[in-house]
Amino acid sequence: MQDLNDLELLLARKIPLLLVESHEENRALELFTRLAIKRGLALQQWTLTDGLRRLGFGEDVSKGDTQQPADALRLLRERPEGGLFIFCDLHPFLEEPLVIRLLKDIALQHERQGKTLVLLSHELKVPAELQRLAARFSLKLPDSGQLMALVKEEAQRYARDSGHKVKADGETLEQLVANLKGLTFSDARRLIRGAIIDDGAITQDDVPEVSRAKMSLLAEDGIISFEYDTARFNEVAGLTAMKDWLAKRQQAFLTAERKLRPRGLLLFGVQGSGKSLAAKAVAGSWGLPLLRLDFATLYNKFFGETERNLREALALAETMSPCILWIDEIEKGLGTDSNDAGISQRILGTLLTWLNEHDARVFVVATANNIHQLPPELIRKGRLDELFFVDLPDKQVRKEILSIHMHKRGLEPGRFDLELLADASEGFSGAELEQAVVSGWHSASVAGNDSARVSTDTLLHEIQRTRPLSVVMAEPMAALRAWAQERAVKAD
Repeated sequence: MQDLNDLELLLARKIPLLLVESHEENRALELFTRLAIKRGLALQQWTLTDGLRRLGFGEDVSKGDTQQPADALRLLRERPEGGLFIFCDLHPFLEEPLVIRLLKDIALQHERQGKTLVLLSHELKVPAELQRLAARFSLKLPDSGQLMALVKEEAQRYARDSGHKVKADGETLEQLVANLKGLTFSDARRLIRGAIIDDGAITQDDVPEVSRAKMSLLAEDGIISFEYDTARFNEVAGLTAMKDWLAKRQQAFLTAERKLRPRGLLLFGVQGSGKSLAAKAVAGSWGLPLLRLDFATLYNKFFGETERNLREALALAETMSPCILWIDEIEKGLGTDSNDAGISQRILGTLLTWLNEHDARVFVVATANNIHQLPPELIRKGRLDELFFVDLPDKQVRKEILSIHMHKRGLEPGRFDLELLADASEGFSGAELEQAVVSGWHSASVAGNDSARVSTDTLLHEIQRTRPLSVVMAEPMAALRAWAQERAVKAD
């Protein structure tokens, strides 16, 4: 009923162009049919396959071939009768000047003729000419009660078709419903049906499978992705201060009220120093899903679409709460750029507003290589809880990093002179140390030795032939370290 009430309010505001982005076309058409019946409006539908046709009641306006959108729109423009006119999948034509002009002509006649155009598609990028004439409408996602009703409905369907009742317990059903939140009715129904039809039961084994399938569905747009490959803090050498800070706040994030709940942190520092691994370790150690926001996928040439993409990504993160939201290389999306027509400033405003106002248990881990590109509004205290600087590892941490990567490649650290290797690799980042181990392993393989024959000399040779970033980019790194000295907390 809420969807119907919201639509009625939009009609009362006399908005001539309604934009509905949804994969649930049938559900949207059913909703508009109910609205047309309730308000006594003529209802017509256009598709590329059938052209204009009557969907509800009212006179059929179609005469001749109206499969091409320009022909259908021209016909509507010339007729005085009002009503609801739903154009399904018009999005490929929204860059054609003729289609844009016809849509605008009809919209400008709305006060006199009462024609409301509805654009219904999985994706709608509306040109600037139509922005002020349009309003977006989103179908509500099912709540817990509606999802539980779907589960019961699918269980009854299975029992009717198979003659066997679905086996399940209350706790598992509640977990299943919790994992279905954020999905549309149709997607939730498909996952429920898949969980049941496999063995006629809903068990604990189904819950992670449903969660994984849900993540795949939600990540299809590419703006936000689910990271399956998380880590634990025992896989991250060093960063002791940051680990201690996080350990003290884990329980508060999960249980405290909003004003006491930690919001997140910003990690910046040398490239290859383990910032990305640290973000993964927060999720793995806290046992929470990790969502990665890719700023490169947010940008869109249409005015306002980039900010909308960000709002949708943040809303998705809220749906997945409690979770970790990893914003990797955040400076690429928020860096100051006078040539981007103000997009970065609008993106910044959208993000800051969300950080201040959202109530979901979403812990943000932002990572940056170049802190100088970030606006001061983001890095001041109060936006995120702490600013950590990740420096190059010291000798002890270098030994830990080498040991971790040796273990990963089946090498026993006790066979190596870690003191010698750590001394020789001063100024190396974690990524450079890993590459030395990997290169040493490959060198031994090429020479016909198995991994057990990799020696200290092999790794020492790889270290000595590497020019680390601390040498290649000594001046920028010194400047970064000096900036962080008084402005950030050392992560280690």
